[in-house]
Amino acid sequence: MLLDVKDLKVSYGNIEALHGISFNIDKGEIVTLIGANGAGKTSTLMALARLPRPEAPIVTGGDIFYEDKSILKTEPHILIQKKMMVLVPEGRHIFGNLTVHENLQMATFTHRRDINRNAIVAEIEDMVFELFPQLADRRKQRGELLSGGEQQMLAVGRALMTGSDFILLDEPSMGLAPKLMYEMFRALRQLNSIKHITILVVEQNAKVALEFASRGYVLKTGEIIASGSSAELMANHDVKKAYLGG
Repeated sequence: MLLDVKDLKVSYGNIEALHGISFNIDKGEIVTLIGANGAGKTSTLMALARLPRPEAPIVTGGDIFYEDKSILKTEPHILIQKKMMVLVPEGRHIFGNLTVHENLQMATFTHRRDINRNAIVAEIEDMVFELFPQLADRRKQRGELLSGGEQQMLAVGRALMTGSDFILLDEPSMGLAPKLMYEMFRALRQLNSIKHITILVVEQNAKVALEFASRGYVLKTGEIIASGSSAELMANHDVKKAYLGG
């Protein structure tokens, strides 16, 4: 088991966002967390990524194990150096005044101790451009001039440049036209299939998320209320009624 979350509780001040959730992910899986706004999806990713306050909630209970080791007892900078998990945040947060190439290079600091750093970075960048050909054509263009879909591709590409093999995606389809949305998920599935990248995706578009992932968990007001394979969740009457329009 790659990731094992046990009875996780997180709070923003006096407001508890997660009330003791538990879930797990095996290496190479694609798993989704679905739920309405305010369900606790983003709070879960922030807790996993160990973002510094005030952006991230405070973990008040439970534990998070990565390869059987508690990441709550590990300093955040160590997690980054070891390339455990990388978050692609909602809203992309690319550097608009930097070119595509410069945005990608910003994420390569995790390789600074690698003996063959330049070769490793070049290989990953080639993989990003192969995965997203649109970015290759615009490598010298500033990020602010990219379309919404291209900016999302850049945000994913920047995450890949860290060398992490576990990506956390927060609402990757937000603001994308249907064609670009499906293109994005196609590329991510290809990445999972070829490079065995583990993916945890938080997505409000439950239908798309369940079509993309093999398993899922349903969050409602800070609690997991259902879990199972994507097929099982799509056939679940309550899930269909609440999240799939059935």
